[in-house]
Amino acid sequence: MIGKERRQTFDRLLDFTDLERFTTRLAGRLSGGMKQKLGLACALLGTPKLLLLDEPGVGVDPISRRELWRMVRELAGQGIAVVWSTSYLDEAEACDTVLLLNQGKLLFAGQPNALTQRMQGRCLHLSNVKGRRRQVLAQLLRQAQVADGVIQGHNLRVVLKNDAARPDPAVLGLAGRPEWKEVAPRFEDAFIDLLGGGPGGESALAASMRPRAETFGSLIRAEELTKRYGGFTATDHVSFEVEQGEIFGLLGPNGAGKSTTFKMMCGLLKPTSGRAEVMGIDLRRSPARARARLGYMAQKFSLYGKLTVRQNLEFFSGVYGLSPSKQRRAVDFMIESFHLRRFLNVATDNLSLGYKQRIALACAAMHEPDILFLDEPTSGVDPITRREFWNHINGVVEKGVTVMVTTHFMDEAEYCDRIGLVYHGRLIALAPPDDLKAGVATPDLPDPTMEDAFIELIRRQEAT
Repeated sequence: MIGKERRQTFDRLLDFTDLERFTTRLAGRLSGGMKQKLGLACALLGTPKLLLLDEPGVGVDPISRRELWRMVRELAGQGIAVVWSTSYLDEAEACDTVLLLNQGKLLFAGQPNALTQRMQGRCLHLSNVKGRRRQVLAQLLRQAQVADGVIQGHNLRVVLKNDAARPDPAVLGLAGRPEWKEVAPRFEDAFIDLLGGGPGGESALAASMRPRAETFGSLIRAEELTKRYGGFTATDHVSFEVEQGEIFGLLGPNGAGKSTTFKMMCGLLKPTSGRAEVMGIDLRRSPARARARLGYMAQKFSLYGKLTVRQNLEFFSGVYGLSPSKQRRAVDFMIESFHLRRFLNVATDNLSLGYKQRIALACAAMHEPDILFLDEPTSGVDPITRREFWNHINGVVEKGVTVMVTTHFMDEAEYCDRIGLVYHGRLIALAPPDDLKAGVATPDLPDPTMEDAFIELIRRQEAT
């Protein structure tokens, strides 16, 4: 491909991916969504008949994911065969044909709807439950007739085992006026059922953790937080507060400024102006003192890949200042809690993503912090591992730990008590998930998803 033909191909792909405006920017400085589009453009340079996409939606915000799907469907309409691998079952549900694999074995091959239809009548919402929904979910997951369950805003989504009766709220002693309502099954429900159900609702990590004394006031506080890089403002006068025992989600498109905000709240970046405070400690003045009370799990696997699992655990327990005896107990406990014993002498570079993330969470929680900062903790992991992670997160929150989390996976955002949505460095929305969804509902879309809410709120902001 030379001369005029190359220029025409470049122009066509830049137009197709909407990357023309970014041709002078280094690829490493593109947002996650732009990087995926660039990768797609590079794969199309040779006009292939078969396109292999290995988890292209990982780390990509909902707007960019929809754009990727639009482009891939257009390519498929042009006669290109596409193989899209993913651990996100909503993506699999959008495919024409699905091959479901588990531990090297083929569990299902066919149209997604053929598997989803098997779940009719077994997927329910439990609404109007008074009290802490995380405790109620754990209680439901202990019931013999329940195969799986997750939090969806104020509702609990429950999947029953085949031919099982609905648990009686009165027998369970649930407060309020709980009500069961049948909802449409999802492909993920069918996948979990095919594996024999979810992992339950227990967390060994939370079970051993000491309860925190009740603290009055906010444990995390951002006041007019601003970060500038030369003439570029990454975070622009952002303010919010997070109470003890709350899960606060920080969401936004790729490149919106949420990771910058997140790092300032952890003490990893100094703000240009404004104030970041945790546990009453100003992170600008006393970052080391504040970090001793925090646990941080980075967006990308940030442990030492050449060290073994045991070496990583021992190193980070030492970094957090545990005494030798506490260090030994903490390491042994994390090994058992996260089922790491058979990998102790394996370099972490050689582990699957799911186990890398388990080790990262274990290291972040090693010193029993009062606050956990989790930056996309389940990005790219399978649904079972994702549920295991949220069992731990929900469990430690019930012990009084405060959690701040970022995610691009909108079903996961439903676990949060409140969500802050960041766009172009500004906080454009701050509310519980159900309130955000209700705010974008229309007669044509009376029951929007969290993804619908995310995209519509961004669209409205762009229109102002």
